[in-house]
Amino acid sequence: MNLEQLRSFVEVARFGNFTRAAEELYLAQPSLSRQIAALEQDLGAELFHRARGGSTLTVAGESLLPLARRMLADAESVRRELAELAGLERGRVRLGATPTLCISLVAEVLSAFHAAHPAIELHLSEHGSRHLLDQLAGGELDLALITTSDASSADRFTVSPLLVEELVVISSAGSPPVAVGDAITLDEVARLPQIVFSSSYDLRAATDAAFRATGVTPEVVLEGAEMDAVLRFVERGLGVAIVPAMVLLDRPGLRSVRLAGHALERTISVAGPADVAPTAAVEVMRRTITAGATAFAARAGATMRLAGDG
Repeated sequence: MNLEQLRSFVEVARFGNFTRAAEELYLAQPSLSRQIAALEQDLGAELFHRARGGSTLTVAGESLLPLARRMLADAESVRRELAELAGLERGRVRLGATPTLCISLVAEVLSAFHAAHPAIELHLSEHGSRHLLDQLAGGELDLALITTSDASSADRFTVSPLLVEELVVISSAGSPPVAVGDAITLDEVARLPQIVFSSSYDLRAATDAAFRATGVTPEVVLEGAEMDAVLRFVERGLGVAIVPAMVLLDRPGLRSVRLAGHALERTISVAGPADVAPTAAVEVMRRTITAGATAFAARAGATMRLAGDG
């Protein structure tokens, strides 16, 4: 039993005539008759007395009619509520994200969101976390996926942690492994040729601080690259890089190894302005992001977990 069958049943009951009901539903009469026959078969009872002069309800049909009308009304109510909630007819979402997230989580989130809500206008801003928070504060964004959060800004933003992921060492899958076991120390990494990010990246600050704390200076062969370029250079064997585990998904040209003794982690959060109520479209985008983060954590294994899972 489905909604189309129930709608056909209600219309036949309304007109007492299969032909008129089919015209009202813009269906061919044989299609309408098949729907009613399938409904009767599912329920195990005849719903109409069929005669040349028209069709009248059987006892079973009279029992079903108020239930069918209620089910159709409920379905329409749900459809309208979801359409309003999701902003299906119109709306706009301005999303900001860091470069790492744009080539991984955000790509999948936007693809899923657009497939479900193609009428929503999407805008993307790709910057570091600090710049994205400035854009949020200035009203230029509705949501931002950030990898840092400043406690002093808690009164200006709502910040909800999503994922905690490790930073891992990547090398070309076509080159010999950089570690004998399943982990490598920062001392060992420092002796390998490295490709490092632009100083505007939060990742660069985190890895520089880790090397300083260890008392070693990395051997840098290339400095100042953006995320996509770093991954391509590593794939071609130019050097190794320390990156978030997330970027390894669906990249068979790269091999990764975890850091031993100095587990570097970052927290990915979704932030929004604290003083602005989200639109329906923005709220649906937030839910889509949360669902996407959950799916990523399931795929990534031990190097990533949902925030709050310990």
